[in-house]
Amino acid sequence: MTAILIDDMPEALDLLRTDLRTHCRDIQIVGEATSVVSAAKLLRQHTPDLLFLDILMGDGTGFDLLEIFPNLSLRVIFVTASEEFAIKAFRLAAVDYLLKPVNPNDLKAAVQRAKNQQMGSVKSLDILKETIRFPEQLPKRISLHTSDKILIANIEDIIRCEADGNNTRFYFQNGDTVFVTKTLKYYEDLFSENTFLRVHQSHLINYRYIQAFLKKDGGYLSLKNNHIVPVAIRKKQEVMDLLERLG
Repeated sequence: MTAILIDDMPEALDLLRTDLRTHCRDIQIVGEATSVVSAAKLLRQHTPDLLFLDILMGDGTGFDLLEIFPNLSLRVIFVTASEEFAIKAFRLAAVDYLLKPVNPNDLKAAVQRAKNQQMGSVKSLDILKETIRFPEQLPKRISLHTSDKILIANIEDIIRCEADGNNTRFYFQNGDTVFVTKTLKYYEDLFSENTFLRVHQSHLINYRYIQAFLKKDGGYLSLKNNHIVPVAIRKKQEVMDLLERLG
């Protein structure tokens, strides 16, 4: 695979170049740039398989570069500092990212994923842009990568998520279900600021869809799609308090 590295810090470029040559020897670096303008010139000359892209640069952002080339056919790995809100944005958009300073094992894993995956969705990048640009707002959309497609979903349309081993099954208000190969804990953390509550080891629910609390056998929630979800004993009081607040 061929790659272009873009970062406005020469030291960061040096480190990434060295790490790629040491740990990913099958990656051929065909160019480097330190600004949006120089990167745009470079991408007019080369069409690499892989783009390592910094987000904040002196003359703009990595998003500005991607908007110059809306039909660019390549895989993007973002490289960024470890701001918490940025990490959450990457996860919501389901795009690959590396944190500075780059861990060699993370680099190898990201490159391997890039080799295996198809092109990302433009809408996934839209989710990333809006989440990073408006960090004070609750996220409204999420990108879900299944085995055969990329689904962009409104978070408010998710009724519940259910663990299936180390995977998660999503249930939507229109009756659709989506199977994603990430853990329920991953989505519990991701939706921590939205209207979701982990009520059981295997169940994360959007509490806007609670219809009733059933007291039999320790406790169950009846949801508006007629699903019945068990409530763990240790979660029962938290659920009762929530329902009382919701009135």
